[in-house]
Amino acid sequence: MSSTRIDLTPSQALATGTRMPIPSARGQVSELLIALLSGSDANPAAFTAAARSAAGEHDGTSIVFDDDAQLSLTLLYELHLQGLAGVSDEWEWNLDLLAGRAALESSFEAAVRSIVASRNLEAQPLDAADVVSQLWAMTAPSTGPSMSKFMATDASAEQFEEVLIHRSLNQLRESDVHTLGIPRLAGAPKAALVEVQADEYGGGRLERMHSTLFANTMRELGLSDRYAHYLDVVPAVTLASLNVLSLFGFHRRLLGALIGHLCAVETTSSLPSKNYSAGLRRLGFSSRATLFYDEHVEADSVHEQIAVRDLAGKLAEQDPTMGSDILFGAASCLAFDDLLAEHITGCWDRGETSLRSSPR
Repeated sequence: MSSTRIDLTPSQALATGTRMPIPSARGQVSELLIALLSGSDANPAAFTAAARSAAGEHDGTSIVFDDDAQLSLTLLYELHLQGLAGVSDEWEWNLDLLAGRAALESSFEAAVRSIVASRNLEAQPLDAADVVSQLWAMTAPSTGPSMSKFMATDASAEQFEEVLIHRSLNQLRESDVHTLGIPRLAGAPKAALVEVQADEYGGGRLERMHSTLFANTMRELGLSDRYAHYLDVVPAVTLASLNVLSLFGFHRRLLGALIGHLCAVETTSSLPSKNYSAGLRRLGFSSRATLFYDEHVEADSVHEQIAVRDLAGKLAEQDPTMGSDILFGAASCLAFDDLLAEHITGCWDRGETSLRSSPR
């Protein structure tokens, strides 16, 4: 770990820990949900019915790109995390909200599995050696064009701002959802996950927490570092990449997928982080802006070994039925990263913003 010291003002130290703000609705389901959470006289049963109806209208992968459904899932999951601004925590276990969430989740999980099916994963139980070798193969660096290579050599400051905004909903909450796996593990896999997560949280030092480092980068580029500040401007595909992790994290039956997702994160971030850091330096930004990425070049080269061998490999040894789920989670992470990158670069190729509206 780097020893560079980062001093925070009290306002900066608190900025990333605020509750998610209530956003604007994007359709009937999120409108009914927001009305409930905001304290209106809306009927909880009406929300549940609307969610079930909306979920039933989706087939294939369409729900992934549905702003209304993805925003609703984001808000429902957030009730279990940092919470929503001005919303009572009593809503967390409201049965009507849980029923509506379950309906949306069912359609969403089917879409995730449909997307991942094209990657031809093995469905039968795999031994630990197979899991480890396939994780390395799935996450091996590509020699072709990539968004991170573009960011290193050609991206403008405005394009960097857009990427940070897309990533901010996840990065400013640290790796909290992956941490939910700790109480569900035992033995060597548990110790491995604790080791990785301890680094993510800066070894207990606020100024070293990766969420703090990311907040520094946002401020250096003139962006707000407040948690979910840009919720209204990110599209459905950005929320879907957030929600697939929450789906894995909130269901014990998907523990293997949660661990696989973490493995994919750790094994694919070192080289892209090096490219992002190079791009920021090319644009004249200081080490205060690049430290988040510099830290991941160093840390994730270690984390990937722990995550793949000591976490995923040992978990597959403990329970061979977990193998296919681990690979499914890793493939899901990679697939949704690809979907988001394709959205961003496709918009840029057309000369458009990748956001729903200007963040300024």
